[in-house]
Amino acid sequence: MSKKHVVIAGLGGVGGYFGFKINQTNETLQHHTISFIARGETYKKVKEEGLTLLSPEHPVSQTHPDAVVQHISEIKNPDLVLICVKEYDLENVCSQLLQVIHKDTVLLPMMNGADIYERIRKVIPDNVILPTCIYVASHIKKKGVVEHKGKAGKMIVGRDPEHFSADVDWIVSLLRDSKIDLDFKDNSLTDIWTKFIFISSFGLVTAKHNSSIGMVCTDELQKQEATEIMKEIQQMADRKNIPLQKDIIEKTFEKAAGFPSETPTSLQLDVNSGKENNELELLGGAVLQLGAQLHVDTPNTQKIYDEVKAK
Repeated sequence: MSKKHVVIAGLGGVGGYFGFKINQTNETLQHHTISFIARGETYKKVKEEGLTLLSPEHPVSQTHPDAVVQHISEIKNPDLVLICVKEYDLENVCSQLLQVIHKDTVLLPMMNGADIYERIRKVIPDNVILPTCIYVASHIKKKGVVEHKGKAGKMIVGRDPEHFSADVDWIVSLLRDSKIDLDFKDNSLTDIWTKFIFISSFGLVTAKHNSSIGMVCTDELQKQEATEIMKEIQQMADRKNIPLQKDIIEKTFEKAAGFPSETPTSLQLDVNSGKENNELELLGGAVLQLGAQLHVDTPNTQKIYDEVKAK
């Protein structure tokens, strides 16, 4: 197989963790050419010292890609782009990618949200996009250093519904060779929506009350608010013919109960620390928009969205 050009766009917690694994394996195998896109201080650090991962999985904690660039426009002929940017940057990044990709470039979005595939498709209408669901506990410790805790990160990757028979075997091999816990399936939308129902409901309610995942499970009002949001999202999944477990709401609370009680959510942390950019549109705005498109009433999500927005 000829060498492919694999690009990791964004070296935050997700891009840093999975980009590290892909590149470290490639340093040994030399199957592909790997480029990282990073900004500002992170770019300087990784260019000089490589990307560092602090993880129980990796005793050797540094990796050096073939290239580190600051701008998407510097990328030439990418065959695969892992999009690991913040969701509020997505359209902007896709517009820039449109200038550098070729007709066979495959896009792999590594971000939360039920509408990510549709949002990319609007900007990049013709390429293969693989809907993906990510589970990993990792964050930027400092510029150029990503810390990973807990169990190994997991990727659930599905085929593109519009290019179902596209040959993506080489991508599956690349991810498996990189010792990534990968579940490749025909349809990943059930997984994406199962995660979305959890992060949206808990994100919005913890942000409103500045509480924790444990509090939403135990405080009666917060549990009720989260339940009502889940019901609205469940109706949307039904309208879109996305099969969710019948008892998805109970299962979501069971999953939440598995976290340490004081665990925060990223929306709660960002909103209550006054951070300008946060995931409110991704987790609340997207529910309201989808509700409008699908003619599903969303009074409960709307109320909490408005309360969080007013903070």
